[in-house]
Formats: sequence, structure tokens, C-alpha cells
Amino acid sequence: MLLEIAIGDAYGAGFEFASKEKVASFNNLTAYHEHGLGIAPGHYTDDTQMSIALAELIVSSAPWDEYTITQKFVECFKRDQRLGYSKGFYAFLDSINSAEDFLAQIKPNSKANGAAMRSVPIGLFPNIEDVLNNAKLQAKLTHDTTIGINSSQAVALASHYFYYQIGSKQQLAEFVQSHTEIQWDCQWQKEVACCGYETINALLTVLLNAESYSELLIKSVAFGGDVDTVAACALGIASLSEEYVNDLPAFLYEELENKQYGKDYLIKLSSDLQEAASKLK
Repeated sequence: MLLEIAIGDAYGAGFEFASKEKVASFNNLTAYHEHGLGIAPGHYTDDTQMSIALAELIVSSAPWDEYTITQKFVECFKRDQRLGYSKGFYAFLDSINSAEDFLAQIKPNSKANGAAMRSVPIGLFPNIEDVLNNAKLQAKLTHDTTIGINSSQAVALASHYFYYQIGSKQQLAEFVQSHTEIQWDCQWQKEVACCGYETINALLTVLLNAESYSELLIKSVAFGGDVDTVAACALGIASLSEEYVNDLPAFLYEELENKQYGKDYLIKLSSDLQEAASKLK
């Protein structure tokens, strides 16, 4: 799961808020592309790093509370400081040194998609009540808004739906909708803003209409806008289902970054995460 999140993130990052011309010319799964901020091809961003934080917390068996979650966010950022965060949140994380600093200084009023982008691992909790509550708790730390909370829950529910084989992908949107308060648009055709509502609309649209990993990536990027989050969540969620064919070109695996917290680390953490999830039942 985490490997696929990182691949979607790294591929999508090359097209995040890119021109329509770049998307039309290069969204063909032949190469990773550099992000306009200077993120090197094949390198993931905040979407993956914050997903790692929540995955590590689940593996650790520590209590799921405000302190432990924020402690993980700070720890993962400080040990591997990287681009991809919004300017404001990057500056905030750079300026603090502890969970206490985070909780004292954060202004959690965002409607953006930051709480949603990191929520795929939460779906591995074994019952829906825990999924909803844990997604809500971590979302409220940074996105204590109706959109922020519901978008986090939607991503976690989609992950949970496939991981626990609740039903086919045709019923995915109905399942997510039945447990969230916002009416999602599963026929989204517009560009995706850095917004929890639009991100979930695009995510559900591609998950319902794609048959393979390659199709998920191409369709996610084709929206335009904040596409790395859509691609990361879509590929991470799809990796938990047998209904999507893994037809990704080999280079997406081979050229994904592999330093201390790169490809090999993601593979090992994903294995540990599934083992931890099996003990939660």
C-alpha cells in the first residue's frame, strides 16, 4: 500500500498544478517528471510522508491520541525534511520542535485536503467505528472543519472497504456516502483544487471508472490541479483490491527514490502495517 501511495505521489508530483500542455504532452507513464518546486523525478512528497507517520503509529501500538499523532508528524518531518508541503505548513513544522509546540500553535481551520491525503492507512483498523473515529481525530488536529473531517473519513473508508473485502468497486461510493455527511460528486470532470471536497470527488470518480493501476494514474493526473494527492490515494487504495490490474511500467518501481525512507523502507513498513492490522481484530 505505502509503495503504491509513494508511486502515485511521485508520478503525480511532476504534474501538480502543471500547465495543460505539460499534462497533455507527458502524462503517458513513460517517465517521472520534476515538480516545479524542484522536487526531483521519482521523489515523493508530503502525502507519502504523512501517510508513513500514521502507518508507523499503527505499527507501534501506541495510543491513537492527539499527542502521539502530532509527535509522529513532527518526527517524520524533522528526520527527513522535504518539499511538497504547503508553504505555510512547511514553515510551521520547521519552526516547532515537539508535539507540545504543534498542539499549542496550530490553527486547525483548513478545508484543504491535507487530512485526507494521509488517511489510507487508517482503513486497516478492523471496524468502521474505529475507522471513522480515528480519521476524525487525526483530521481535527489540522483540518477541524466539516470538509476536512469528512474527506479524511472518506479516504479511510475506501481503504477499509477494499482491505476487508466488503463489496465490489461498483458499490464503493455508496458505502463511503453512507458513512459520511457530505454528498460527493462521483462524476467529477473539473480541475482539482487543493480542497478536501474536490479531492474526494476526483478520487471516487477514478476509482469507480478505472480498471487498472495505469488507468488510475493517467486519469488522476488528467484532471489537472492538485493531482498528486488524487493519484497517491487512488493507487494506495486500489492496491488493496483485486479488481484493479497492476500493469504499471517497471520504471515506476525501479526509479522510485530508495534512500533511508524510500522504496525498501516503504515495502517493509507496509508488511509491518498489515501484521499490526491483523492483531487489531
